[in-house]
Amino acid sequence: MPFRYRLESILKLRIRKKEAQQAVVQKAQQAVYEAEERIRQNQAEIQQTIINKRSADFRMMEYYDNYLHHLWDKAEALEQERLRLQSILEEEIKKLVKCEQEVKVVEKHKEKQREAYIEEEKKAELKQFSEIGVQRFFIQGREAAEELEYEEEQKRLEMD
Repeated sequence: MPFRYRLESILKLRIRKKEAQQAVVQKAQQAVYEAEERIRQNQAEIQQTIINKRSADFRMMEYYDNYLHHLWDKAEALEQERLRLQSILEEEIKKLVKCEQEVKVVEKHKEKQREAYIEEEKKAELKQFSEIGVQRFFIQGREAAEELEYEEEQKRLEMD
């Protein structure tokens, strides 16, 4: 009889839950990467605006200043958004670690159950071999007794 783990459905459920959590973590990581990319683009735009301001007409300086203040405010908002997404990512990673631990616990239990099953199978096999050995011993003993009896019968017949 092959090994059948009674908690297999729970193990499969936990594995699916872990895989779903991995997908959530990947989405959260992607959101953080996108936020970082928006920050880099904003920084590049700030640098480009500063360079353009240097060569612009003096009458446009106020517009450049206003635009730079807007970009700096946008940079702060983007950084806040990145921090928020980073904290979400960290929470999702903690959930993933918990899911992985739950799967490992059930897998370890399954392995222990399998080892116990194998041990029981070995004991049953040894018991069967032992019984076969005992039966063989008695059969050999009975054959030896019958042979001895047959030889004694032959001797009696020869004597008569």
